[in-house]
Amino acid sequence: MTTGHLIVFEGLDGSGKSTQVELLATALRVVGFEVVETAEPTRGEWGHRIRTMARGGEPVPPRKELRWFMADRREHIDHLIVPAMETGCVVLSDRYYLSTVAYQGARGLDWREILETSEREFLVPDLVLLLDIDPSDGLLRVKQRGGIAEPAFEDASFLDGVAAIYASIDRPYIEHIDARNDSDTVAARVRDAVSRRIGGPL
Repeated sequence: MTTGHLIVFEGLDGSGKSTQVELLATALRVVGFEVVETAEPTRGEWGHRIRTMARGGEPVPPRKELRWFMADRREHIDHLIVPAMETGCVVLSDRYYLSTVAYQGARGLDWREILETSEREFLVPDLVLLLDIDPSDGLLRVKQRGGIAEPAFEDASFLDGVAAIYASIDRPYIEHIDARNDSDTVAARVRDAVSRRIGGPL
């Protein structure tokens, strides 16, 4: 039986997920929580395939891409998420199955089917913090920060579809956060949402 918590950050690239994971991890540790930070795609075999494809490798059909993400997630849950939660840790993940719902849904697959399948097979998070940002603003932030480009997922029209699916997902474990604000303002709203969900002030 797991005694920890799974908190997931979702949203478009440029929404500030990685920054908010770090800020929340610090806040949780200050009040005594054991925290494990992670991300998808992982650094495992399947995650490596996904990253290579995203950074300009040979494109794969949407169904095959979906299988890669699902296989990566199974390993992620079995090897890291569940073991950490069984020791009482709070696991913070930068992306999880809602990314697959939104991104592979925008590839033309049935996002509702992916969502239902994911909720049946995978551990449902205690809380998903969905950082909302306009796709054009997210792309601008990605360009400004530099780093490694992922052209497979950084197309404006494609991201419009991703954002539309994110906005259509209605689940009680999702909390929308306006990511247009500065990082400190976003972090305060994140802490409030987490405090209400898992209890105790942050």
